[in-house]
Amino acid sequence: MIDLVSYFICSLINVMLSTVKNIFTVKASKPVATGINAISYGFNTIVLKQLVGFDFITTVIITIITNIIGVYLSLVIIEKFKKECLWKISVTIDKDISNLLEKYNISYVYNIVKYKNKEFYCYDIFSENKQDSTIIKQILTEYKVKYNITEITKSL
Repeated sequence: MIDLVSYFICSLINVMLSTVKNIFTVKASKPVATGINAISYGFNTIVLKQLVGFDFITTVIITIITNIIGVYLSLVIIEKFKKECLWKISVTIDKDISNLLEKYNISYVYNIVKYKNKEFYCYDIFSENKQDSTIIKQILTEYKVKYNITEITKSL
């Protein structure tokens, strides 16, 4: 039983390392990606050595369970450590929403544009965190307008 628990824990760690490795290979610097890759493959060897001691069904079940838990848990942990980014949300609307944005202390700039004898407000709205993004999305959804989102900086 101790061997089974040990194998489960090692498999879970292996899946989490593999998930982080995949993300860091794409998003991190070359030295960081190289380091996590080496650690991940090194740890994978431990798991493979343990595989020999268990039957096929047990290893498949543990592999499925640890993948479900490990990938999800890794993504949650990475998300918690991710720095906030500054986002620009661009929208053109036929109503002035300045008062709503100011109510929530959300930064913006806008221009009034005339098109076919009608006035439109062209906004660039800036979201500094998830809370701002949620509020902005609620406001724009209420007015049923389309918008474009652009990442301004890598991190604040």
